[in-house]
Amino acid sequence: MLDKVEEAYNRIKDGINQTPVMKSSTLNKMLNCKCYFKLENFQKTGSFKIRGALNALTNLSPEQKIKGVTTHSSGNFAQALSLASSLAKVKAVVVMPENAPKIKIAATKNYGAKVVFCGSKPGDREIVAQELIDKYGYTLIHPSNDIDIIYGQGTATYELIKEVGKLDSLFAPCGGAGLLSGTAIAAKSLNAETKVIGVEPKNADDAYRSFRDGKIYPSINPNTIADGLKTQLGDITFKVVQEYVDDIITVTEEEIVNAMEFLWTRMKLVVEPSGAVSLAGVMSGKIDVNSKRVGIIISGGNTDLTNYFTEWRKRIT
Repeated sequence: MLDKVEEAYNRIKDGINQTPVMKSSTLNKMLNCKCYFKLENFQKTGSFKIRGALNALTNLSPEQKIKGVTTHSSGNFAQALSLASSLAKVKAVVVMPENAPKIKIAATKNYGAKVVFCGSKPGDREIVAQELIDKYGYTLIHPSNDIDIIYGQGTATYELIKEVGKLDSLFAPCGGAGLLSGTAIAAKSLNAETKVIGVEPKNADDAYRSFRDGKIYPSINPNTIADGLKTQLGDITFKVVQEYVDDIITVTEEEIVNAMEFLWTRMKLVVEPSGAVSLAGVMSGKIDVNSKRVGIIISGGNTDLTNYFTEWRKRIT
């Protein structure tokens, strides 16, 4: 399946940032390993998701492009599809829950998509998206459960391994598992011995339980600061995860915050909670990384700093 990831990379490479890879001597000393951070917080729209969005759009038929596309997302994929659609000159209508982060709603609109709001209950966004499809004939670009999305997301790992070489372990966040699926396909295709580990908030552990029991559990009222990981596995991503992922572990809210703090204070990286989950998994000690070469996918940096800067402005007035 590496050929599909390489095809995706060649399709999208001129429209994305080849994001940097960083190391931390402090972390390496703490864990006695060599960690390589793939920094998708420096990607266009602030997350990895434009990779999949661009790949999916390039594979649409001319008729589908004329009619337009839709998706449902709390923020990062909404932004990604909005920008990708603007670049491809395809109309995009994005369904977002009314309680989505304001910074992500604003960015989605600024990139050019029309935003339609829905309720915040499980299933609300899918219902509204289907109503739009039925009425206008839009093509649904699912945020994760789409094979073109998966291959596109896999290009982040493709870049990482091409740059740093063989990895013993590779950690990636898991929500709907589009990123984890693409990560696993790319990693295993390049080196079957690489252990691919999905990391999920303990307070939204449906993927962990699904992987453990071999059946998909729904994500019901997840309560986590990692808002980008509240979605559940789909039939396509679950199949890929079962075949290619070695393990899924969970981390607490405190572990997520600790990982964010390390990235912000020691590496000077603005990373959102969802993006820090992979590092939280490495630091949790649940997977042995001693003397290993470890890849860490930092998935995004779209955190709302409005209150932070508001407080600073108060100090200078």
